[in-house]
Amino acid sequence: MPESTMLPHGRLTRFAAPRAADKPALILCPGGGYAFCSIREGAPVARAFAREGIETFVLEYDCAPAPLGRMPLHALSAAVAWVRCNAARFGVDENRIAVGGFSAGAHLAGTLGAVWNRADWFAPDADLRAHRPNALVLCYPVVTAGEYAHRDSFERLAGADRQAQRAFSLEALVDGDTPPAFLWHTMDDGTVPVENTLLLEAALRRAGVPHETHLFPHGVHGLALADFETYDPGQGRLPDRHVARWQGLCAEWLKEL
Repeated sequence: MPESTMLPHGRLTRFAAPRAADKPALILCPGGGYAFCSIREGAPVARAFAREGIETFVLEYDCAPAPLGRMPLHALSAAVAWVRCNAARFGVDENRIAVGGFSAGAHLAGTLGAVWNRADWFAPDADLRAHRPNALVLCYPVVTAGEYAHRDSFERLAGADRQAQRAFSLEALVDGDTPPAFLWHTMDDGTVPVENTLLLEAALRRAGVPHETHLFPHGVHGLALADFETYDPGQGRLPDRHVARWQGLCAEWLKEL
């Protein structure tokens, strides 16, 4: 059974990769509009990356009470610091710890990537270097609080006030200290429009942040691995061999960083 650790505002579950030295690690944040953590975007994805030799962890972050504010961010901060502190025990290279996620979980991962070095986002005694991610994996991410917003996610974070929501808009937060990123989206995503990834890609490019972006022509929101383990026919989430390639491409990218 995978081992779990309770952290402030969340639970972290480890999916061990084959024994090796200096492995990369990936901490995954499932989506769910900041209302819940999707099971489909957690353990099945973690097992796939672990099979590729990447030590993987799933963070189930608290989604109540709303508005959440920075509570999910602090949960992910604690998770990264905990993995880095225990890196030697897991055979993980402490300088190869990525954070990633899906939809709202990708927004959470991207937020830590953008603000990890901004002390005003964290507790006064936070060790900013301890929670710095070395890479980002952002799958059909919620990004913008503007025209193309997934409004429910931002209301769960910041309430109904649009100005408060804009404080969490990723395209305005990334800068040259944001770590390298891997992004993917489907062009006909009707829940979180592809413009979210396009806005973030443009911001990363302006900031000079290395990144790899894949846009697939077809597929509804929430495909996860796009395979038979994570399919959800009631929501139109069908296996797609073409889209499913994202995971192998991402594993290669992580191991080459």
